[in-house]
Amino acid sequence: MNENTVTGAHTEIVVIGGGYAGVMAANRLTQRPDVTVTLVNPRPTFIHRIRLHQQVGDTGNAVVAFADVLAERVRLLVGSVERIDADARSLALESGETVRYDYLVYAVGSGSADPSVPGAAEFAYPIATFEEAERLRPVLAAAGPQAAVTVVGSGPTGIETAAELAEAGRKVTLVCGGELNPYLHPRGRRSVAKRLARLGVTVVDGAGSRAAAVTRDAVRLADGRELPSAVTIWTVGFGVPDLAVRSGLSTDALGRLLTDETLTSVDDDRILAAGDSAAPSNLPMRMSCQAAMPLGARAADTLLSRIAGERPEPVGQPFGAQCISLGRRDGIFQFANKADVAIWFNVDGAPGAKLKELVCTFVVKHLASEGKKPGSYGLHRAKGGAAQRQLRLRTEQKETAPAPASAPALDRAA
Repeated sequence: MNENTVTGAHTEIVVIGGGYAGVMAANRLTQRPDVTVTLVNPRPTFIHRIRLHQQVGDTGNAVVAFADVLAERVRLLVGSVERIDADARSLALESGETVRYDYLVYAVGSGSADPSVPGAAEFAYPIATFEEAERLRPVLAAAGPQAAVTVVGSGPTGIETAAELAEAGRKVTLVCGGELNPYLHPRGRRSVAKRLARLGVTVVDGAGSRAAAVTRDAVRLADGRELPSAVTIWTVGFGVPDLAVRSGLSTDALGRLLTDETLTSVDDDRILAAGDSAAPSNLPMRMSCQAAMPLGARAADTLLSRIAGERPEPVGQPFGAQCISLGRRDGIFQFANKADVAIWFNVDGAPGAKLKELVCTFVVKHLASEGKKPGSYGLHRAKGGAAQRQLRLRTEQKETAPAPASAPALDRAA
């Protein structure tokens, strides 16, 4: 039975984080007229993170007005959360304000990981957030177009940033720290390598290519090589805000909120998590908008089911691809199976660039459509993902289960 029907109460829901997962969850929750949704976000605009490399290269804008993606019924509260008090069901903001909730959606997203490489924190520039990207822009401008730029990290962000800057005529070196984007199928990797070479990007990969130290004007590799670098851009790894840890909630080793398969916190059934900051069953999904939006929709559905007295469904959306832009004219759309493992098939070149641009455009359209018609998004219900995830969970549990105690040896002399 609907708990609001029984009590006549109005449900106050707060969503922390206005990224892909948070906006999707907030919009979807407005399906119920007896629900009030507040979105708490540290900045007054939505950041389209998969365009941050364009923000850095002055080839695109990563800033979107919340009015363009957020449902009218969602109240936007600009501020940062200092602590979650689960017992009191309240949030303490850095401003000193207290915000109370009946249910909470934790969607704080991700940012740059703290670099452990000597000198990286002091001399390298991460670009996982809008503020970091904006800090880098004047540095690049001051260095001049002929200055040597080194991008450390060859995941999608590193590749896209290197390509964007090289296409603008900059001298760019991409330090892989091993293999060029290990996610890619070998066929796709060869395609990306060819296109980076065509743009003039020097790719440093293989044994010994891990960055061992960063100085003001160089990057030193594990094998002793030293690469001149007027500007070093750091794209290695992701971290998550420590809000859950500071609030005494259970997290995984990285700090993501631990949940069950319905995205409900293992500590409190009034708290749900979605996006990069969620670790369902301690088996988080790949950090991406491809995971974040379906997780936001699933968290909202879980919460709506709980309010209605219904049993929520588990997560289980499948993955399908990884798309990477290589400047404005080239790209690759790397297809994957339902286990998120790259397969031989990809679309590259100009068609790959067009597909990547379509993805960037449709991400915002999906959010906007959900804001105008809550409940219309359905990619989190795509078939095939649930069975694949259950298989992964069983495999993970089997691999981490303690070995059975050995039976006592028989005395053969007896």
